[in-house]
Amino acid sequence: MSDLRRPAPETELGSGAQRPRSRLALGLLGAAGLLVLAVLVALGTWQVQRLFWKLDLIARVDARVHADPVPPPPPADWTSFMGADAEYRRLRLEGTFRHDRETLVQAVTELGPGFWVLTPLVERNGATYLVNRGFVPNERRSPDTRQAGQVASPATVIGLVRLPEPGGGFLRHNDPAADRWFSRDVAAIAQSKNLGAVAPFFVDADATANPGGYPIGGLTVIAFRNHHLVYALTWFTLAAMLAGAAIWIARNGRRRRIAGAEIHP
Repeated sequence: MSDLRRPAPETELGSGAQRPRSRLALGLLGAAGLLVLAVLVALGTWQVQRLFWKLDLIARVDARVHADPVPPPPPADWTSFMGADAEYRRLRLEGTFRHDRETLVQAVTELGPGFWVLTPLVERNGATYLVNRGFVPNERRSPDTRQAGQVASPATVIGLVRLPEPGGGFLRHNDPAADRWFSRDVAAIAQSKNLGAVAPFFVDADATANPGGYPIGGLTVIAFRNHHLVYALTWFTLAAMLAGAAIWIARNGRRRRIAGAEIHP
């Protein structure tokens, strides 16, 4: 009588062919998992690096904002003063405002919609700086409604260096011909108002009250998005979950192999 428990030759061949394919699939899956794990860890590490960079940036900007004001750089140094490390430095300007060349730039602030009032200030040495004197609501856009604030005598302005905003606002382009402005584009404003050589940056005036109460200065918003810690934790958590899943699969496969060996000695 033939032994019915003996597997057919085809079955043995099929089982032998299936085993290498399974090992190859597991190897490819493991390699892909290691690649994904490496990418997740790299992303988390990069976010940690970005976190320390952002914290250092915030500390440096905070130091500039609270430092004693200094005189502006001479015109020969204007270009070199345009780096990111110059923004938010405190300057002291002393000169005369040219209110006849005032420019209104549309703005939305914590006080509501209105305009920034940008006015050229000419120092004794002839250097011209564009000063954002502050905010006025729509009903105060005309200089006639805030005559007290149009000081004619020499003025002192303490404020923060701001880099220009060329082009316009979101989906809105500046229109110099119509004197319609959506961003503080220093070069374009200077050309439109025939101001000649002007510092390539502008200065946000501080909260020192202007006569009559307008414009309202000191509304500079200094905010840095800092979600790098959350992003880092997210990437590291995903990496840990992937590693845990891989360990569980490996242990589960080992238990199955042991169980299979015990059943078929």
